[in-house]
Amino acid sequence: METIETSRSSHELPVTTTDSSGPAAKKLTLVPLIFLIYFEVAGGPFGEEPAVQAAGPLLAILGFLIFPFIWSVPEALITAELSTAFPGNGGFVIWAHRAFGAFVGSMMGSLKYLSGVINVASFPVLCVTYLEKLFPVLESGWPRNVCIFASTVVLSFLNYTGLAIVGYAAVVLGLVSLSPFLIMSAMAIPKIKPHRWGSLGDKQKDWNLYFNTLFWNLNFWDNVSTLAGEVDNPQKTFPLALLVAVIFTCVAYLIPLLAVTGAVSVDQSRWETGFHAEAAEMIAGTWLKIWIEIGAVLSSIGLFEAQLSSSAYQLEGMAELGFLPKFFGVRSKWFNTPWVGILLSVLMSLGLSYMDFTDIISSANFLYTLGMYLEFASFLWLRKKLPELKRPYRVPLNIPGLVIMCLVPSAFLMLIIVFATKIVYLICGLMTVGSVGWYFLINYFREKKIFEFNQDVDHLDYVNEEQRPKHEEDHDS
Repeated sequence: METIETSRSSHELPVTTTDSSGPAAKKLTLVPLIFLIYFEVAGGPFGEEPAVQAAGPLLAILGFLIFPFIWSVPEALITAELSTAFPGNGGFVIWAHRAFGAFVGSMMGSLKYLSGVINVASFPVLCVTYLEKLFPVLESGWPRNVCIFASTVVLSFLNYTGLAIVGYAAVVLGLVSLSPFLIMSAMAIPKIKPHRWGSLGDKQKDWNLYFNTLFWNLNFWDNVSTLAGEVDNPQKTFPLALLVAVIFTCVAYLIPLLAVTGAVSVDQSRWETGFHAEAAEMIAGTWLKIWIEIGAVLSSIGLFEAQLSSSAYQLEGMAELGFLPKFFGVRSKWFNTPWVGILLSVLMSLGLSYMDFTDIISSANFLYTLGMYLEFASFLWLRKKLPELKRPYRVPLNIPGLVIMCLVPSAFLMLIIVFATKIVYLICGLMTVGSVGWYFLINYFREKKIFEFNQDVDHLDYVNEEQRPKHEEDHDS
């Protein structure tokens, strides 16, 4: 694999492109990108049910109505600006590195990657959770474990065949998996009693479950940034795709939630993951329940593919930037996909997929929270540090306005940390310490030349543009 450095303006990192002996990879266009973002974040209303169980219908509805404005929109705006300014497969790793240097870039990469593979692990579990309602044998024991393993392996191969294929598959999966919810919502209209929307529930609030459900269902907007190098005309495509995806995602959550909470009256404790299928049976019959369960399986496939793609291409981007050994960026000769990144991500997710589902999403949320603090800081510092940087899309706020925009979701992130359980603190604490150790281990490998690296990250690690060596300025010009 030959790495080629492309000249850019003096304010930008070199962007590396991969010259593979395999066929040229097709670029992602607008519609497939919209659905990939949709599956990075949501994949449908599957998994929103625990918000009702945790805090009742009113707070669940308010959460999915308000939370997108205090979290999803700011995160999507930041992603649009920085992905168009730095359109490489490193995504948020490039942003943190460009803002604060190699150590912070490495920490951002490690935290977001670990959060991503933990998230990947949750989707086969979610898939089996819906399947067990059709096939009770999958509720526990070896049949459940074998099903999780087999689905992970088979779906990983689809990812291996190429991002363009994954993108168009996401379009089909999205439309098919959402269609039964549209039918259920329409059939629920005559049965809706609006006063049910005002219920606060009849049990003590479970704030840990409530906030983690909202966060898990509406975060990961920035994960698509690691695919920026695979997008056709990213400067124009990214902002529009993110705008459409935010609206699409919010509507896809709210309409079924309003329909079911208004039309069905059941004990609050029944609102577990998968309850939408039971509600469909109450509203329309067994046929719609089966359709929604099939849709849940298809949605889990889309979620898995989108998240696995981001994780694999992130490793390739980090290898291109010199944060990881060069072999992490090796692409397949047949499909021109980063097979090493895919394989490593799948193996890690398999090991994590046998954790408790709530612990899986809580751990993913916790690590993602730490990464988001670094991302907000990087975004603000890049605005101050590089005011003249070409930004094809620019959030229309000055620095004080941007600080306020980032402070509101930052306060919510603190709730995720405060309400975490002991097992989540333990898992994430060990992973964070491991991320620090990984940075120094990689530096040791580089110094001792144990592995080959594309470039030395330190030669890009300057706090100010004036610190750049003269020969680099001449190269950029």
